[in-house]
Amino acid sequence: MPPMPDPRAELLRSLLHGQRLAALGTLHGGRPAVSMVPFALAPARASVVLHVSRLATHTRDMSACPEVGLMVMATPDAATLPQALPRISLAGHARPCAPEDAEYAAARAAYLERFPESEPLFGFGDFSLFLVEPESVRLVGGFAQAWSLVRAQYLQFMSDGA
Repeated sequence: MPPMPDPRAELLRSLLHGQRLAALGTLHGGRPAVSMVPFALAPARASVVLHVSRLATHTRDMSACPEVGLMVMATPDAATLPQALPRISLAGHARPCAPEDAEYAAARAAYLERFPESEPLFGFGDFSLFLVEPESVRLVGGFAQAWSLVRAQYLQFMSDGA
């Protein structure tokens, strides 16, 4: 008999695959700043792919200080208290992914698979890809359902559904 799937892994994957927007936390001049970013998952599912403009402060923030946070939250509904919404907070390192990098083609393809309408933006000189490599994850499934995951657990949970 195969082992039972871990419900934490299922929740993690469902949120990351089911949601398209994240709140991105950066340091802006030493102070916290939060913005909204569309995201995709790199094919190996270890990295979060962002396609951002150099004109945006969060892009300059990531270049200056690569320590970032991302929050992905379930879609609110009238039946669920806001505090009980499932959510993920990822803490990690953001790094530019240039066209000459080995993972660029796969990251670009993953982003365009999720956001095909963004194809023209890849022709703009100020847009570029960043990969966020999660180091730790806080997964909240609702009231009294919260878990802290290290990178190895995150990678295992993401690969379990491959």
